[in-house]
Amino acid sequence: MNSKYSFFIISILTVVLLFISVFGLKIGGAEIKGADQMRFGIDIRGGVDATFEPKDLGRAPTGEELEAIRAIIETRMDAINITDRDVSIDKTNGKILVRFPWKSNEADFNPQKAVSELGETAHLTFRDPDGRVILEGNDVKKSYALISQIDQKPVVVLQLSAEGAKKFADATGRLIGQTIYIYMDDTMISWPIVESQIIGGEASITKIQSMEAASLLANRINSGSLPFSLVAKNCNIISPTLGSNALAVMVLAGKVAFALVCLFMLAYYRLPGLVACIALLLQVSGQLLALSVPQFTLTLAGIAGLILSIGMGVDANVIISERIKEEINSGKSLRAAIDAGFNKAFSSVFDGNITVIIVALILIKFGSGSLLSFGYTLVTGVIMNFIAGVTASRLMIRSLSTFDSLRQPQFFGARRIIKS
Repeated sequence: MNSKYSFFIISILTVVLLFISVFGLKIGGAEIKGADQMRFGIDIRGGVDATFEPKDLGRAPTGEELEAIRAIIETRMDAINITDRDVSIDKTNGKILVRFPWKSNEADFNPQKAVSELGETAHLTFRDPDGRVILEGNDVKKSYALISQIDQKPVVVLQLSAEGAKKFADATGRLIGQTIYIYMDDTMISWPIVESQIIGGEASITKIQSMEAASLLANRINSGSLPFSLVAKNCNIISPTLGSNALAVMVLAGKVAFALVCLFMLAYYRLPGLVACIALLLQVSGQLLALSVPQFTLTLAGIAGLILSIGMGVDANVIISERIKEEINSGKSLRAAIDAGFNKAFSSVFDGNITVIIVALILIKFGSGSLLSFGYTLVTGVIMNFIAGVTASRLMIRSLSTFDSLRQPQFFGARRIIKS
């Protein structure tokens, strides 16, 4: 990138990203959703309250089975980025109680339709030609689709539990050349032929027509890891816990706060303040895209993480601007002052941000629900801070410093004449 025009290139890029992050972009079949199409949490937009019950079980489910179902449903929600949810069990009545927010594009607010997003709640079984069950859904730890390195064709890989691996090795040892039928409840979804005994706890389903078909089968196998089938009952609408106008108030407060911060930066730091404002816009745009593209649920805790990361971005720019001003006042040339200012400020910015990243990653790894939302917005904010607040800011300030008309000391808050 030409150093002289870096400011203008980054500014244009920031405007483009800001436009896309706010209004979205649709090109052909591809779509990037804007800020107004984000998935907001129950506290901001409301959602669905549903009760799941065993289907044709014939007995009361055990506490262990209910705990297993809760873990599976939470895993499914994590996989589709539903971080604001409440999954609880009613051991007395053998029910699972689930609360989760609406999808971003929800128009008719049909709770029964919304529940279908959680995937099929049917029971997965692997059966031999005589109809005997050889594996169940909870014997499969994970399933995923990929392209085989051997023949470049799609396959579905199954990772089995220790008990599942033993049962599958015994079954495939006696079923070589025969078909294993995979059922979702009473619906057959696949019928692979056993080519050899499978040991080691990993199996592959081959001869699949397309990658789409492979992904669909893998998702259905993953969703069928329940110990028994479930049926959704008593689906109800949940109103936003913060009130229907909470989001509008938050957005207005954010705009006002951002404007006041930018006015302060411009008034006190001049050119570095202008660069800081553009860098903050770039950071916010990147964070909004990081939320809207994967449809990551934004909760009140997530907004707190967003605000905190923006505050860290302001802090980084203040430190850098102050260091540059000090270096200019010490007698260095403008280019040397800019380089020295960034180099001296980097250690402080890096130390503060890296500790936050560690905490955020721990929250993402071990947290769930609102904690996961908070950790995600925090880590994306810190990453964008390094990109926008450090790298982009440096390029922009260097670019502006190449123009003779902008080399006056007052433009950098310095008290002395700047050397060439």
